[in-house]
Amino acid sequence: MSPKLSACWVVLGPLLCSCALALQGGMLFPRESPSRELKALDGLWSFRADFSENRLQGFEQQWYRQPLRESGPTLDMPVPSSFNDITQEARLRNFIGWVWYEREAILPQRWTQDSEMRVVLRINSAHYYAVVWVNGIHVVEHEGGHLPFEADISKLVQSGPLTTCRVTIAINNTLTPHTLPPGSIIFKADTSMYPKGYFVQDINFDFFNYAGLHRSVVLYTTPTTYIDDITVTTNVEQDIGLVNYWISVKGNEHFQVEVRLLDEDGKVVAQETGDQGQLQVPGANLWWPYLMHDHPAYLYSLEVRMTTAGPVSDFYTLPVGIRTVAVTESKFLINGKPFYFHGVNKHEDSDIRGKGFDWPLLMKDFNLLRWLGANSFRTSHYPYSEEVLQLCDKYGIVVIDECPGVGIVLPQSFGNESLRHHLEVMDELVRRDKNHPAVVMWSVANEPSSALKPAGYYFKTLITHTKTLDPTRPVTFVTNAKYDADLGAPYVDVICVNSYFSWYHDYGHLEVIQPQLKSQFENWYKTHKKPVIQSEYGAEAIAGFHEDPPLMFSEEYQKALLENYHSVFDQKRKEYVVGELIWNFADFMTNQTPTRVIGNKKGIFTRQRHPKNVAFILRERYWRIANETRQHHSVPRTQCLGTRPFTF
Repeated sequence: MSPKLSACWVVLGPLLCSCALALQGGMLFPRESPSRELKALDGLWSFRADFSENRLQGFEQQWYRQPLRESGPTLDMPVPSSFNDITQEARLRNFIGWVWYEREAILPQRWTQDSEMRVVLRINSAHYYAVVWVNGIHVVEHEGGHLPFEADISKLVQSGPLTTCRVTIAINNTLTPHTLPPGSIIFKADTSMYPKGYFVQDINFDFFNYAGLHRSVVLYTTPTTYIDDITVTTNVEQDIGLVNYWISVKGNEHFQVEVRLLDEDGKVVAQETGDQGQLQVPGANLWWPYLMHDHPAYLYSLEVRMTTAGPVSDFYTLPVGIRTVAVTESKFLINGKPFYFHGVNKHEDSDIRGKGFDWPLLMKDFNLLRWLGANSFRTSHYPYSEEVLQLCDKYGIVVIDECPGVGIVLPQSFGNESLRHHLEVMDELVRRDKNHPAVVMWSVANEPSSALKPAGYYFKTLITHTKTLDPTRPVTFVTNAKYDADLGAPYVDVICVNSYFSWYHDYGHLEVIQPQLKSQFENWYKTHKKPVIQSEYGAEAIAGFHEDPPLMFSEEYQKALLENYHSVFDQKRKEYVVGELIWNFADFMTNQTPTRVIGNKKGIFTRQRHPKNVAFILRERYWRIANETRQHHSVPRTQCLGTRPFTF
């Protein structure tokens, strides 16, 4: 596969490929175990952007063949982070094209000498297209900026006396009509107005195209015969929890598998042998969402041990939540009980880091979510880090897991090439996230164009394929169209609708919200007879701006708009509306336009996570809804997570 360049797809010619191959099997999260070791390569990497006119200098001069510093000046670049906001260089902030990262890792001696050990390089996120070399040898390429990819580099690091490993990664952030999200490169040919060769990246989504190594890069080991993948589905029959499992082993056809399920106290509650089977747990503790039970998010541990006839063994432990998900004509059910999504949309976005993963920021966000009384969020508009989903499993925050299909509005983006890539991305997403109990629904796209003829076939194929990948979870896509019967709504299980009444039209006229919102819900339900989620709504508010009567961009206007929406939600959630997700959890960065004042200000928190007035309004509402919902459930109604009692 040829790398993507700054303005087009160009064949570089054959890249030198070793026997190290991209892994096409499972995508288990790297965990240490008695048989597995882990080495994170987070920290400062050498970094260089290719500012040459064609952005090809790095490939032409083969920067990967020697330490990057020998090719020219380099910067220290933190990983994980976006590179855009780290320096004071304006041309780097808006850079489009190839950037180069490099890091030398010192390997434990046993990693380089034990032929019974696999050494795997895993990149958790490289936006958007990545080419990877180890010690100057090409090992893997990957398209897509939000999902992990791996390469077995054992033969490269075990081929001689060296105990160092030089990892070089070239990343291109160019978006084309066939990427996810799509984009276009626009050349400005008028030299009387623009410099020679000038081009810009045009996008149809409202967040900044941050780029770089956004998540950790790690090296980890397994035995040469190893547990490649685990798939778990759960069910409940009366009070018996059922855990169905399938285990894939690679490296040897002759092996034995032992499986044990442990409760939170470490007690074995079920065990089996064989690479597939069913574990039965009488009196099972179910995985409940936050605020729906006095012990939400109960997690068992599935311990898998694989042995061969020789001395080789492999261990892996997977957290498992026993729960069911179902959809009726008017309800979304978790463990057979109606579930109402009262939550947020988010972005992986923060000052300086851009989309770079950061543990302190993540914990702050989860503490704010629980303070708010939010029980759910959508990963708008791309898959989030695996650590985010692990915390959702742990705390009971329900997730609508969305792929990067945002801004699909160009005719070229509905062709076979785009559909092929979109299907591959859904394969990768489901492969990565299939075992998370917090993930209750897949979202295949956000606000695609409904006016283009191929769109109906495109989304029918995509939705049908996703249901084949995972028949245990419902599928949705998020629309802002008007009751369209062809785009994809007939094939999804839940209708997710975005609308911004009195914001993007009827500016300032708060009085139109309620009649327009009622009509929206009634028409969607009349057309499709499926549960409806208000998947986005909101208004921008600049913290500290106050106006009475309310004016747009004031905190009072944001508050009044939400109250009008909430009035209709309270009517319709008694019928078929099963959720409301505010846009947005926090302010976030966008491209510079006259309509954005240093980013999008629709957050209920600022980008620095300070609450606006509306955060307190939403908090009161969410806790009240949680209280009302619990009154209709036959589950204990006591304090939850030690956060606050069920009174407001």
